[in-house]
Amino acid sequence: MLLSAAGLVWIAPLVGIIGLIAGFLLLVAAYENGAGTYLPLAVLFVIVLLAKTVRIVPQARAAIVERFGKYKQTLPAGLNIVAPFIDRVHYMIDLREQVVSFPPQPVITEDNLVVSIDTVIYFQVTNPVAATYEIANYIQAVEQLTMTTLRNIVGGMDLEQTLTSRESINNGLRGVLDEATGKWGIRVNRVEIKGIDPPPSINDAMEKQMRADRDKRAVILTAEGQRQSAILTAEGEKQSAILRAEGERESQILRAQADREAAILRAQGEGQAIQVVFQAIHDGAPDQSLLAYQYLQMLPKIAEGDANKVWVVPSEITRALEGLGSSLSNVPGIPQDSGGPRKRVELPSEEAVQAQAAAARAEADEAVKRAIAEAESAAHPGRDRSGGTEEA
Repeated sequence: MLLSAAGLVWIAPLVGIIGLIAGFLLLVAAYENGAGTYLPLAVLFVIVLLAKTVRIVPQARAAIVERFGKYKQTLPAGLNIVAPFIDRVHYMIDLREQVVSFPPQPVITEDNLVVSIDTVIYFQVTNPVAATYEIANYIQAVEQLTMTTLRNIVGGMDLEQTLTSRESINNGLRGVLDEATGKWGIRVNRVEIKGIDPPPSINDAMEKQMRADRDKRAVILTAEGQRQSAILTAEGEKQSAILRAEGERESQILRAQADREAAILRAQGEGQAIQVVFQAIHDGAPDQSLLAYQYLQMLPKIAEGDANKVWVVPSEITRALEGLGSSLSNVPGIPQDSGGPRKRVELPSEEAVQAQAAAARAEADEAVKRAIAEAESAAHPGRDRSGGTEEA
């Protein structure tokens, strides 16, 4: 009654130290007195006394010491001294986080299907005294509690929810286990579901369903690809037809312009040829002999062709022939002397003709540009007229 609780704590180490000193003194006395018979006994006593007094606890462990079958104290990690033959280290508790994997457990879902569920629990002992004296086997207790809690949680879900709600199952298990194991000195850190295995028949049905879904998606993707391909092909054909039509339109415009310029140049050439012939006729002052000679040159052309059986000879030709045979007689209608004035018809110069042709071509080019611009603006209403003309 006179000793405090702190004094009682130091009694065990003190008794152990005294026992060690007494054993050492006994060993020394036996050696000095020459009592060789008792010397081995003294050495054995000292060794046993030392083993019962000194306790070494590893790191992250806690040793439960009992005195006469009753809890005495918890030894921390390191070197500790206890009362020999009185105190006894009964349990060595591991304070590290432990991982326990439980075998698959059959669980019945809400739709009466049996599934096998594997669980893994991560827990840690926070109170070695409670873990020793509050529960006989805390690992087995955690396993059984996990099984019952898992059956309660999964029993309220159907198969689809069970397969897709692992996180909610983990949270439910952790909450129940943490609350139930708190008084045992255990803290449940994590609960993980390692695997959920439905029955073989359900596996086959699920595999068929997944295969059907994959086939369905493949058909949909194929149809979508064909649709996109058809749309792109139609768009390409449309653009090709538009471009082809525009090309043909521009080609026709340019061809028409070329025909127009060719007709203009041809007419100009024919006009110049007529003027040259007319000028040559006036310059030559043709008389009766020249005209008769021209009539004679026309006879071979009249006789050309295999189908010509009958010739129609103009009367003027016969008269011209008569005029060639006699210089005294005259052919009526053909003057002996033209008697006309020798007046020359002035033709335009080559530079004037080229300038006139260039002006005509410029006017035609401008007309073509206007036509192309109008066609471009009609085909593309949003495009600027001037930009379209420049592009043409």
